[in-house]
Amino acid sequence: MRRLRDGADLGRVGGVELTEEFVWRGRRVRWGRAGSGPDVVFCHGTPWSARLWLPYAEALAEEFTVHLWDMPGYGESSKDAEHRVSLDVQSELFADLLEHWGLRSPHVVAHDYGGAVSLRAHLLHDRAYASLALVDVVALAPWGSEFFRLVRDNADVFAAVPAAMHEGMLRAYIDGASHRGLTPEHRETLVAPWRGAEGQAAFYRQIAQADQAYTDEVESRYPELDLPVFVVWGQNDTWIPVDRAHRLASLIPGARLRLIEDAGHLIQLDQPVALAATLHQWLTSR
Repeated sequence: MRRLRDGADLGRVGGVELTEEFVWRGRRVRWGRAGSGPDVVFCHGTPWSARLWLPYAEALAEEFTVHLWDMPGYGESSKDAEHRVSLDVQSELFADLLEHWGLRSPHVVAHDYGGAVSLRAHLLHDRAYASLALVDVVALAPWGSEFFRLVRDNADVFAAVPAAMHEGMLRAYIDGASHRGLTPEHRETLVAPWRGAEGQAAFYRQIAQADQAYTDEVESRYPELDLPVFVVWGQNDTWIPVDRAHRLASLIPGARLRLIEDAGHLIQLDQPVALAATLHQWLTSR
């Protein structure tokens, strides 16, 4: 595996580009694939995109066939106002995307919302995985910050605020996900998809449609999971505190747990070397 540096590059890397498109119920899902070997699928969260996993996919492509995709409403995928982007929709889409790719039992690596998406696809839509790595995931109640609740109740107001005000709030919100602090380049990459009228509306729309009911629906079924599961968490995650990691691992039979020090919710940027080594060891041991 190519070694990551401490400053993970979120730009175009290693030929892994989202140049393919999957059309699903009017939504346009951008995806890309690279490498050879066992299949590994990365699932991003909110308000992120596949770009957060790009350096990891590029590093693993020497030994695995890596798959990246942007959920509708995020990154390079469509952001049409009439399309719902809630977790029930995303998990059903993911199940169909795996079928479109012809993947019967891939390894799945999920972060944030991607955890709920992958868990629902497995438990509700019968998609099989060779293993599942859950990295600082949305999976257990309660979740959703005070900012989430404020936006949910006033989504139209937030979507209409001046662009400069939106960007200020957006930057402050994203900065809070990192424990070590974001570089200007990383911050710009994470903020960019949410600029402009379309991006601003999409940002608040996906928060407004966040509903804990979609994790409540499957939380009681986590003890049914019968596959290798690895729970990885940033010790200093303030978005989803580390006590959730211990709870989640205790609910899943045989689950392994790894806490990474000096890392927040954006563990991919706070501790890229430690996370890359952890995931590589997990995947190669499967």
